Amino acid sequence: MNKKIEQKKKHILVLNGPNLNLLGKREPEKYGYKSLNDIIDILDNQANKNNCKLSHFQSNAEYLLINCLIEFSKKINYIILNPAAFTHTSIALRDTLLAINIPFIEVHITNIYKRESFRKKSFFSDISDGIIAGLGTYGYFLALEVILVRLLI
Repeated sequence: MNKKIEQKKKHILVLNGPNLNLLGKREPEKYGYKSLNDIIDILDNQANKNNCKLSHFQSNAEYLLINCLIEFSKKINYIILNPAAFTHTSIALRDTLLAINIPFIEVHITNIYKRESFRKKSFFSDISDGIIAGLGTYGYFLALEVILVRLLI
């Protein structure tokens, strides 16, 4: 008897740091006119088309991002991470990512290497599977494309 093997649906977490809830309103000439909800809706639609589950969490509080990663760590296969200002400050968030050992792609809407000198150092780039910076909100969609290829091959 030939039984069809049921494959568990892959699960991707999109994790966004401080002030990304203001997308579309905050400096739209720099960060774009799409809201975070607009971006998540598009990502969710694309993930569903590829039989993947997408979860999202955004917070302005570092400890809530850490708690989210720990809570989701047993459920997810990949992470799209935009740590925002925590990119340059959060050793605690870095330590959590190392502890849970789930692959992630670091996304930045602006090119952090063309900005103020303090923004050029990321606590995540050396432990990420990839970095997308400076391509606007399109970076989220590119990250998802790469993740889908990696998960579904």
